[in-house]
Amino acid sequence: MNEVLLFPFADYWWFYAGFVAFVFAMLALDLGVFHKHSHTVSFKEATIWSIVWVTIAMLFNAGLYYYTLMRFPETPAIAKQVGLEFLTGYVIEKSLSIDNIFVFVVVFSFFSVPSKYQHRVLFYGILGALVFRAIFIALGSVLMQYQAVVLIFGIFLLITGVKMMFQPDKEVDPSQNWLIKWLKKHIPVADRMHEDHFFIKENGVKLATPLFIALVFLEFTDIIFAVDSVPAIFAITKEPLLVFTSNIFAILGLRSLYFLLAGVVDKFHLLKYGLALVLIFVGLKMVWLNKLFGGHFPIGISLAVIFTFIGGSIAASLLFPKKEA
Repeated sequence: MNEVLLFPFADYWWFYAGFVAFVFAMLALDLGVFHKHSHTVSFKEATIWSIVWVTIAMLFNAGLYYYTLMRFPETPAIAKQVGLEFLTGYVIEKSLSIDNIFVFVVVFSFFSVPSKYQHRVLFYGILGALVFRAIFIALGSVLMQYQAVVLIFGIFLLITGVKMMFQPDKEVDPSQNWLIKWLKKHIPVADRMHEDHFFIKENGVKLATPLFIALVFLEFTDIIFAVDSVPAIFAITKEPLLVFTSNIFAILGLRSLYFLLAGVVDKFHLLKYGLALVLIFVGLKMVWLNKLFGGHFPIGISLAVIFTFIGGSIAASLLFPKKEA
């Protein structure tokens, strides 16, 4: 059964176009001005950019709230709902993206990517992620109209959350990944880095560098993570515009978050339990809780539950540090 959308694509295509243009303008400013020359991103720079991206996202949310309030002045509750749904989706995606950072650390270490070239890899990784997320969200906006699909995704998130909760930690080993093996078998790869180049020519032969292999692997892992995060946000809101914008804003801040947390991310050893509980909660919303509350579980309670799980797992990690082997 189709729900009436507040922001249907047919009426808001111009907004999507403007938003995408804004995103690409910010990325062009980032790479063309602030990171024109490859350099190691300092903790201070990462902190400033993290604050900038979060601030822009919150300003966007405020603008969305006031726009909705003007559009539906007789029902201010709609504007509040929109604001909370965007914020909740943003928090979910931001929280789940911390898992990506664990992978970034392993991949950059495995391929011996110098710190001054890591931003370049992540920049182009973000571009690819934007494209794939847009495709996933477009598909989700169609598929999630069917209750059977909602139940399937809900069960999938429940299973994923339970597996994450009880499955022992596994080391990410890029050397054993089928994609890396396939790339090295079918694409000539240089035996070392060549500054920040993804491809080079040697003796007239075009070779991919280890930097390109690292980029492809990171892109592949983001697709895997999106399988969890996109349905999770659709469990919070049925508005594709809110899913898309909250997802993209969280991704845009992922690079600065990586440089901010890369050195300490291993201290959050209990975070996986918080993320697992979030996925289980979201799965329960899709399978059971939404029906229990007349079609939509209260968004304010959802946000509080998610903050509690994530914040609690981070606090517990710091209070009970992991014992060194």
